[in-house]
This record gives sequence, structure tokens and C-alpha cells, in this order.
Amino acid sequence: MMMSDSTIALNPFTPVYGPVSSWRYGRSLGIDPIGVVSTCSFNCVYCQLGEIEQKTSDRQVYVPTAEILTSLENFAPRSVDVITLSGSGEPTLAANLGEILTGIKRLSDRPTLVLTNGTTLNDPQVRSDLAIADKVSIKLDGVSSDQLRRVNRPVPGIDFNEIMAGLLEFRQDYQGEIGIQTMLLCPWDESTRREYISLMAAVAPREIQLNTPKRPKPVQRQFDGRENHTSRANRPYQVRSLRCVDPEILHEFAQEIQQKTGIMVRTAPIPATV
Repeated sequence: MMMSDSTIALNPFTPVYGPVSSWRYGRSLGIDPIGVVSTCSFNCVYCQLGEIEQKTSDRQVYVPTAEILTSLENFAPRSVDVITLSGSGEPTLAANLGEILTGIKRLSDRPTLVLTNGTTLNDPQVRSDLAIADKVSIKLDGVSSDQLRRVNRPVPGIDFNEIMAGLLEFRQDYQGEIGIQTMLLCPWDESTRREYISLMAAVAPREIQLNTPKRPKPVQRQFDGRENHTSRANRPYQVRSLRCVDPEILHEFAQEIQQKTGIMVRTAPIPATV
């Protein structure tokens, strides 16, 4: 029996949600391998989930693989552009990530995408799991440990240089499409822009996606944050709007990156969705 979008929305937690409209990837069906408690190695100041409830870099099985695949099979997606692992935190913290990706490929011919903050890429098992995905999009919101601390607020023990080392190692062997997602909370100075361009030249992703936090941030944890909660004018919870970078500044930086690296750069439309 096929479940409708509205049926799934009534469940307080389901590992399959959406489809979500994404300016980056089109019509995206979400897979949440993290579950009821938001769990991440970052607690980004702009996080669309609200404040992260469980801050950790430990991997474990949060949602059983069978539960995820049963939900996906019942949903039977036919008209989505991509199946995206993201949801309630950092998906690579799910120790069953490889099993989930393998199972999705048995059930659907849609390309698979993993959105990750890159903090686990120095783990060989994570790199092996991610190799199953067709696309991997990696967060990189700065060029230094100071920016990492101020913007992403990582758990203790996470170092910017280790993230970059893991990213570059993953890049060497991965056969799929790599994207870099960068959120700008303020305009960067020339030195920071220059360092970022140098890093992008070394990583050589298929594309770079520049964004600024147009989505309001829920004050407390909200499942609605997994989806396009900006479009819900009557949402029953409190949000906080964040300062955005002017679209012209984003566009100028995108042009500078593209001219100096040859990498395609896209900026979020107004209003942004995902």
C-alpha cells in the first residue's frame, strides 16, 4: 500500500519525509537515519533544526535499517529527483549508513545523496559507506578553526585541519559527485576569500553552493526543520531570523570563485528553501 505525503506527515516520527523542494537538488525525498533526538557533531548557529539536543561525534545505530527501508518501500517514491540522507542531525553518525544506502539502491533507481558536515571523513569506514552514495555534499563554512568554532560550534576534539585532511582523502577515491555547501553569515575579507578559493581548487568539487541563512532558526528543536518550514506562516513554534549576506555580495563572490577555479558556483535564490 502506498502512503501519501499527508499520511507520513501525521506520524510524529518517520524516517522518510517530504518530498522537499531543494534549490540545489530539485525534488528531494528525505531519509532521516538519526531519529527523534537531534544528534550532531556540530551545533551550527543557523541550524534549521533548532538547538541540537545530543552533541556527539560517536557513531551508533540510531534508527534500525529495516525501519527505514520498510518506510521507504511503503512510500514508493516515483517522482523525486534524489533521495537525500540528512534529517535530524549528522547522517554519517549512523553506523548503519552503508546498509541504508545499499538498501535504498535495491528499492529505488533514484540517485542517492548524503549531506554531511565532514567531521567523520577521517574515518575509513565512513568513507567506505559514503562511496555507495551517488552524491555527497559537504559543509564548509570557513577556512579556520576560529570560524569553525564561531559558526559551527563543534563538539570537543574536532579540528578544522583534520576535517580538511579527511575531505581531501575522501576526494581522492570517491567516484561520485562532490558538492561543497558554504553558509556565509557575514561578508568575508579578502584574505579569507583567497584562502577559501585555494581550498576549493585543492578539493575540486563538481560544484559549490553559496548560501546565507534566509531560513529562520527554531528556538527549540523542531521536526518541521527537516523540511521547508519557511513556507509555513502559521507554524506553532517560535523562530529567530538571522542576519543575511546581501545577494549581490554572494553573487560577486560566486563569480570570483568560478573565474579563479573554473568550478561551477551557485547561490541560493530568494526566497531560499533548502
